[in-house]
Amino acid sequence: MTTTSDLFPVTRVAALREAAAAAGVDALLLTPGPDLRYATGYDAMPLERLTCLVVRAEGEPFMVVPLLELPAAEHSPAGRLGLEFVSWGETEDPFALVARRVGDVATVGLADTMWAMQSLRFRDALPEARQVLAGPVIGTLRTRKSPAEVDALREAGAAIDTVHALVPTFLKAGRTEREVGRDIAAAIIDAGHVSVDFVIVGSGPNGASPHHEVSDRVIRDGEPVVVDIGGRMPSGYRSDSTRTYCVGEPPADFAAYYEVLRRAQEAACAAARPGVTCESVDAAAREIIAEAGYGDRFIHRTGHGIGLETHEDPYIVSGNTEPLAPGHAFSVEPGIYLPGRHGARIEDIVVCTETGAERLNDRPRELIVV
Repeated sequence: MTTTSDLFPVTRVAALREAAAAAGVDALLLTPGPDLRYATGYDAMPLERLTCLVVRAEGEPFMVVPLLELPAAEHSPAGRLGLEFVSWGETEDPFALVARRVGDVATVGLADTMWAMQSLRFRDALPEARQVLAGPVIGTLRTRKSPAEVDALREAGAAIDTVHALVPTFLKAGRTEREVGRDIAAAIIDAGHVSVDFVIVGSGPNGASPHHEVSDRVIRDGEPVVVDIGGRMPSGYRSDSTRTYCVGEPPADFAAYYEVLRRAQEAACAAARPGVTCESVDAAAREIIAEAGYGDRFIHRTGHGIGLETHEDPYIVSGNTEPLAPGHAFSVEPGIYLPGRHGARIEDIVVCTETGAERLNDRPRELIVV
């Protein structure tokens, strides 16, 4: 079983310090969000009160926390890292506190998800420092998942698969998308997730809108339904999987292009291996769909990275020449969408291995008729 120590090793902050030094960044300023959790395991509550891990290229790291959050920080996984916790009271200025301790620095890397109100306060507190995003520095580490992280994603994939196994029992003509979505959301929690990130139930013409979510539209007999669902596991790692269903006998044209989509998704998964570029995996799916005459109906990238965020690097898209490497985890989710009629998408999470790729979702990819 994957432990917190496996997922968030004590060596990670030191690795971030080395990465910052290599990138010419004097200090990383990481506020609550995925970067802070990656660095320390601390799932800090995002508040207007500043919590900030400071990782200096030279000097010891420390974490600034509001006094009332100090017990939570000390009892979190960050408490075992040997960090200095610097607490501040309600009448103190924590941004000035950080500035005093980091001293004269030329460049600071701000967490990608830092609130604008905090980044602007840091700009005022460190007026001589150039602000850059911490993402490119941390991304060199975050994109390559460790075996423990892959195990966490594998657990997330198995959990969301159990939900898709139940979807046929929820989909019935006469029910609304919203009613089906409520059942799915409850099943996501029952499957072991701590929160629901999204539930997409796109029936009939709504299936042609990739991010439709749910509505009060009544599902009709003979209609395709796109179901894209995901959530956050206790580990913090995410699930994300799409299957397309049909309530009753599918329209003939839909069944035909669904088979094109299935072949495209299969080809893209087969193309994923170390050394191939992200854009070549995208092309493997896109070429099959284009050859069948649906190229202009595949309107989004083939995939996105996944980990502590549902969408993160690497992105499987034309123009991304980054080569895949062992530990890269990403979705493969081509889609075909016919506005006003229906749509389809098939999505698996895939991890690049030393010799190829492993799918983390195992539900059938053939059209499921319920």
